[in-house]
Amino acid sequence: MDWQDTADEAAFRAQVATFVRERFPRDYRPDPLAEHSVEPEDVWGYNWPVDRVSEDPQRRDGARQWASALAEKGWIAPGWPVEFGGAGLSATHEAILQEEFMRAGVPTVNGNGALLLGPTLLRHGNRAQWEAHLPGIASGEVVWAQGFSEPEAGSDLAGVRTTAVRDGDHYIVNGQKIWTSLGQYADWLFLLVRTDPAAPKHKGLSFLLVDATTPGITIRPITDIRGAAPFAEIFFDDVRVPAGNLVGDENGGWAVAMTALNLERAGIGAVVKFDRAVHSLIAHVRDGAGTGYLRADQTRLRQEITRRHVEVRVLHNLARLTISTGGSGYEASVNQLFSAELHQRLARTGHDALGSAGQIWRSPTAPDASRFTHMRFDAVAATFLGGSTEIQRTIIATRGLGLTR
Repeated sequence: MDWQDTADEAAFRAQVATFVRERFPRDYRPDPLAEHSVEPEDVWGYNWPVDRVSEDPQRRDGARQWASALAEKGWIAPGWPVEFGGAGLSATHEAILQEEFMRAGVPTVNGNGALLLGPTLLRHGNRAQWEAHLPGIASGEVVWAQGFSEPEAGSDLAGVRTTAVRDGDHYIVNGQKIWTSLGQYADWLFLLVRTDPAAPKHKGLSFLLVDATTPGITIRPITDIRGAAPFAEIFFDDVRVPAGNLVGDENGGWAVAMTALNLERAGIGAVVKFDRAVHSLIAHVRDGAGTGYLRADQTRLRQEITRRHVEVRVLHNLARLTISTGGSGYEASVNQLFSAELHQRLARTGHDALGSAGQIWRSPTAPDASRFTHMRFDAVAATFLGGSTEIQRTIIATRGLGLTR
């Protein structure tokens, strides 16, 4: 496949670069010491859902000004229909937009809502749900979190025990979710719940939209090994959810959830992030020989960096292939698997190259601003975020290669 830009795509890429230069708030500066997320698509120093409610007025205003500028163009949710606040862009143009934001080092806006929930709603929801929820996401005014994972379920997403029992015009929800990314900053939640306990575990699930301020919801941040709180655990105690917030059919939530997960696994942001990390490491190796930071075995180090460079180019091709197929098939799992394992290999290579300096956590004088120290901590979770490597291999084997379980 030839992923080179067409004339139209090159013009759009230039348009995006110009827009960023002219419209990104000058006072909205990165905070490289902030630790809020472990997602590979995050831009170093920014976390928009956190920044929009920051106690620092400069960060808060900058985040909201950036969202407003993007909303004017329909670029918070660029692939959505214009009537719901999108720009009607193709998947390729969406990918270019994300690539250019990553290259410019500026954050995207409204991640879970724009990237996962919105497209899922457009595929499985109804018009009333589109009108109620899509405009708020596309304007940057409403932030969503994903409530799928549960305690003791491991990587078995279908092991959901949170229940939703129909009671007239409402569902009564009881249970717990965990590892909810930035759940403490969300206005709304989309949940996978069990509505038929007697059905096979993949068959008795439903997909609900829940206002995070509903009585009976308790959200507690979870502190990770970095001392940050990128996740939350959420408790539901007799939470009443309007029946109109059911997406798709009752007990048909598995298919809805799979749509959201495939979209999560189809991103291209990690390609740019990893590419920048490799080139940063190359520059440091060239400039840092003899400083005492780099290990003595330069030949093996250079070979490892070469492998990482080639693997990043492979990931680029996988990501573009996934995008070209709509991100709905096994290709998304191939992309997720390769990206997660590359994340860990790249983190190890960079950390190893820096020797003892690779253990420096926060110091303006640390090699490469401690990029690889942070990356190695982040990479611990890479092979189970968004679906464990075992699950991805099963999907690839059964859906991609046609093998039996």
